[in-house]
Amino acid sequence: MTTRWAPRVTVAAIAGRCAKMHGNKTAETEFLLVEEQTSVGLRLNNPAGHLEPGESPLDAVSREALEETTRCFTPRYLIGLYMTRCQISHPPEDVTYLRLAFGGDFSEANPQLCLDSGIERTVWMTLTQLRNCPERLRTPLVVRCIEDMLAGQRHPLSVLSVDASVFSPPSPSTV
Repeated sequence: MTTRWAPRVTVAAIAGRCAKMHGNKTAETEFLLVEEQTSVGLRLNNPAGHLEPGESPLDAVSREALEETTRCFTPRYLIGLYMTRCQISHPPEDVTYLRLAFGGDFSEANPQLCLDSGIERTVWMTLTQLRNCPERLRTPLVVRCIEDMLAGQRHPLSVLSVDASVFSPPSPSTV
């Protein structure tokens, strides 16, 4: 039997805040990112992670954001769907990811929570700062999702439909 190919589904939380102005400079929006340990060293990423069995994409993005930032994330709209492919070195594997990026709002950090394993810290950075350090990005999608959000790309959350069977699988006789 041939194994069916399937991409790994991930979700990402994108939210910005107005940066403090210094002098006569125009304020740029800063975005909340995580600095995380990867197999190739410390990298910057949007708060993101894998969709798990039995959860909707909205539940997943809220969960992942909380685990990685200690902040509640409220998704307001879907920015877009993104596919990327990469080679993982340990173990060697060719992987395709399908990312659902959501725009929304973060609460203040909860001091009673700890960052997820592998997350070193959270950091606010502007798009300009991110573009100036492409070697530090976990994936080019970090910048692409922010660019699309800033360009006004917003889809209502109602475009996502999650059947009840996701939360309570049907019995084998009905499949």
